[in-house]
Amino acid sequence: MLNLAIIYHMHQPYYKNLLTQESDLPWVRLHGVKDYLDMVQIAQKYPRMKITFNVVPSLFEQIEDYNLGLKDKFMLLSRKPADQLTGADKDFILQNFFSINPDKVIAFSPRYFQLYAKKRNWGQFSQTDFLDLQVCFNLSWIDPSFRKSMPQLKKVCDKERFFTEEDKQVVLDQQLEILKQIIPAYKEAQNNGQIEISVTPYYHPILPLLYNTRTAKEANKKTVLPVEGFNYPQDAKYQIDNAVEFYKQRFGSAPLGMWPSEEAVSEHIVPYIIESGIQWIVSDEAILFKSLKSKKRDTTLLYQPHLLKRKNGQLNIVFRDRNLSDLIGFNYHQMKEEDAVNNFMHHLENINKAFKGKEILVTIALDGENAWEFYRNDGHDFLNLFYKRVSESDFVKPTTVADYLKTNPAQQHIRRLSAGSWIYGEFGKWIGNPHKVKAWEWLAHARKAMQKTKHPSELAWKQMYILEGSDWFWWAGEDPDGSFDRLYRLHLTNFYQLIKQEPPAYLREPLVP
Repeated sequence: MLNLAIIYHMHQPYYKNLLTQESDLPWVRLHGVKDYLDMVQIAQKYPRMKITFNVVPSLFEQIEDYNLGLKDKFMLLSRKPADQLTGADKDFILQNFFSINPDKVIAFSPRYFQLYAKKRNWGQFSQTDFLDLQVCFNLSWIDPSFRKSMPQLKKVCDKERFFTEEDKQVVLDQQLEILKQIIPAYKEAQNNGQIEISVTPYYHPILPLLYNTRTAKEANKKTVLPVEGFNYPQDAKYQIDNAVEFYKQRFGSAPLGMWPSEEAVSEHIVPYIIESGIQWIVSDEAILFKSLKSKKRDTTLLYQPHLLKRKNGQLNIVFRDRNLSDLIGFNYHQMKEEDAVNNFMHHLENINKAFKGKEILVTIALDGENAWEFYRNDGHDFLNLFYKRVSESDFVKPTTVADYLKTNPAQQHIRRLSAGSWIYGEFGKWIGNPHKVKAWEWLAHARKAMQKTKHPSELAWKQMYILEGSDWFWWAGEDPDGSFDRLYRLHLTNFYQLIKQEPPAYLREPLVP
């Protein structure tokens, strides 16, 4: 039997400014109304489907903050009456309110596309244009299913243009209503046994690099390291333990699974995960073959769980099929839905034939939000057909990782887990180039300042843990509009203010000159 475990990873960086209590960027809110709720609802239409949703606690924390009144600049400028917009407001709106896929989203809204064309042709925007743009931007980020099923939203959609200020407030108010349903929906689906919820370390850090930035050389000996290394195993442990505690408080039990941020693992962090009570983790197939020192992609080893048996306990680990995962994440949006699903099912049929009569676990693990913007109809057509075909298949059994492990305990042991991530089995996306190295040095200086601070506040510690998130290093030197560079420096500046120190002068200038 081919057991199919699908794991969707839900993540956004920490955007909230701890000093102003406003969110710097809107992506938790906008992805919240586009991706998180409907992904569970689509799965619920197919009772035979079993899916694992991996959530990052800092994402759910920010969703809760919006439920308590959190605001972001995009929201505030959306709420602002069009006849009161200043020149700076209009510049910001024109620069940012087309931030969604132009081919799969903007092009399907005649009025939004008209405004998009006008902007590209340097046309002059009227007050009516700005009001329609405020509505189109926020409306287009809402999942198509909600635009059809929520009467107030459908009424606004049917107008298509010449929106009123009242229409705009309806759209923004309905966004907040959708956000309120997300966490309860996940809890209900898990209680019903259809989904499993796993977690990621709290602020999405690269655990092996928190343990010691020198770990990067274990994965790639040529990695350039910061002059002042980062070496705080206790922080890695905190990020793990705090994620488990967050889960317990929201879902009433301990999580069984963990998706280490960016599937980044090393032998050093295994004991901390075991001590937290986590029973399984997921990583990329490259880590499996590196750990086994195998240059050959042996699917006999890939399609089964493995055991990390250590002095302080044991931990199961499953490895994703990179090819199948990436087909969904990066390729199938270029195909017709039927052709894409046929292709996927063909791959599963070939795997099943190769292992005929054997019990195997095929793990598909991918980003659960970003891919769908590139699909037609936000991925609904693909996912509905995909789940229908899997549910009707006589050789595929959808499962969660925890359910599979109950009846199929790991038989293969890994003596030493190689260090690396899902990207080339190393850490080059987060450390190594001059800008990423500098970002780590800035963090090391701040962490050392924390050590010298007498009785740092809880908020200062929170800010430090936020700074350890992976996204700041992912984008360092590769930030297309400088927003993550600016946000990283903002978080660092706030940190020094929270420990009552003058922020270093270098934080006034971008990482990349």
